[in-house]
Amino acid sequence: MSKKEQPRPRKHIPQRTCVGCGQVQGKREMVRVVRTPEGQVEVDPTGKRNGRGAYVHRVRSCWDAALGGGRLTRALKATLSDPDRHALETFAMSLPIEEITQDLTGV
Repeated sequence: MSKKEQPRPRKHIPQRTCVGCGQVQGKREMVRVVRTPEGQVEVDPTGKRNGRGAYVHRVRSCWDAALGGGRLTRALKATLSDPDRHALETFAMSLPIEEITQDLTGV
């Protein structure tokens, strides 16, 4: 069989676990929250900032669970200051309310 006839291998998609709900999904479909080396906690829209990161789905219910249950602070190994918590809650309020309905089987 020639090289042209072989099927292309599927591209690897990095998987991450949401700290809010625990479901695994592609990292590009989630929002990264990072604890910077200075100790601040903030949203990382590029996903490339330096520091310890955690991932949360782009729905408000996951953010409520991550912020309310202390899951985000545990994943980042940091305590949230009042300004950091307020900034994250403000970001969460801008997200849609609905639950995740996408098929997560990876097929």
